[in-house]
Amino acid sequence: MAPQKTAKRKVAALPYNVRNTKAGKDKTTEPLFERRPRSFGIGQDIQPRADLTRFVKWPKYVLLQRQRKILRMRLKVPPAINQFTQTADRNTAVQLFKLLSKYRPETKQEKKTRLTAQAEKVAAGQKQQESEKPSVVKYGINHITSLVESKKAQLVVIANDVDPIEVKFCDKSVFVGND
Repeated sequence: MAPQKTAKRKVAALPYNVRNTKAGKDKTTEPLFERRPRSFGIGQDIQPRADLTRFVKWPKYVLLQRQRKILRMRLKVPPAINQFTQTADRNTAVQLFKLLSKYRPETKQEKKTRLTAQAEKVAAGQKQQESEKPSVVKYGINHITSLVESKKAQLVVIANDVDPIEVKFCDKSVFVGND
């Protein structure tokens, strides 16, 4: 028999992307930034904080306001009701607040000074004059309703965020009924 040739076989070269990663590992490692994988088994590392907001027992008012928001998005609101959700623009609001500040109810201090001045006039022997009450802004849902029913209200301002909405319609029904 003829002697067999012993040929050394070459191993195939590594693919390019594997070659680069192997070369990167040969670099010196930083001891400051050593990778330490954590194990979250029983009695081992503490698990990272999870977002548990879905499982929180929210207060009743938070649940109600979220449900109300979803209902308002899903339901069609009649225009007569929807008009109360729109606020006045900034210029109108500024003019309104200027007007309301002119008719602001008097404070306790102002009332006291007005009444003491009136009492001094009476004590001095001057004729007591019938002074009319200063015209001021009236407020409160029941008071406003009675003023509207008696046709004494000249301007009614309603806040847009009144809740429950029926409070607004108490007055609205009064307006419609008084032609």
